Amino acid sequence: MKVLAIDTSSMSATCAIIDDDKLLVEYTLNHKLTHSQKIMPIIKEALQSCNLKPEDIDVFAVAKGPGSFTGLRIGVATVNGLAQSVSKRVVGVSTLDALAFNLPYCEGLIVPIMDARRDRVFTGIYKWVNGNLHIIKEQKALEVKELIETLIERPEKIVFVGDGTLVYKDTLFDALGEKCLFAPRSANMARASSVAELAMVKANEGQTESFFELAPDYLRESQAQREYNEKHSLIGDKNE
Repeated sequence: MKVLAIDTSSMSATCAIIDDDKLLVEYTLNHKLTHSQKIMPIIKEALQSCNLKPEDIDVFAVAKGPGSFTGLRIGVATVNGLAQSVSKRVVGVSTLDALAFNLPYCEGLIVPIMDARRDRVFTGIYKWVNGNLHIIKEQKALEVKELIETLIERPEKIVFVGDGTLVYKDTLFDALGEKCLFAPRSANMARASSVAELAMVKANEGQTESFFELAPDYLRESQAQREYNEKHSLIGDKNE
């Protein structure tokens, strides 16, 4: 089974192709260009490097969120478009699951964090058990202090991974001390190979979707929607 996967949920754009147990190619670009400029050339280069065409791919996969609203829309639309053009199935993978998968067989807890602004993060809690990655706490948007309160009583070492570590590293270390560890730079970035491997597991279990069904998982409302709701809530209060 050949899986082509992309991740445009953060600043970097990444594409990988795996064929059963073999990683054929992986490209990552973390530069100033927008995802709309980056992702299709990366996909084209990945396919050409392996002498493949879109119709040779069995499953198309994408990091479906959480993450950048614009990035997620571009990623999902790109994968849906590719899958539709060759009538193939798609798989959506949690961005946080993929980040945790960047740290294979890590001891202790793995906590991916993505900056959600306003002292909030997208996060979850994971642990490797007998060679399998288990979700200890489901993904959600939390204030950083709420995440710290959840983790402070845990006895295990905690490895943080994701772009949120760049923003909240000092805060986390001050609160959690020596049991707090941080992933290396390469693991902090989105990796399409992790998305592809998780997607292959889902595909083998029959958990694929139609390109008409797959949608981003934002995990929260957009800033524009929140501001709209706040504005109309205030108007409602005044009218009462």
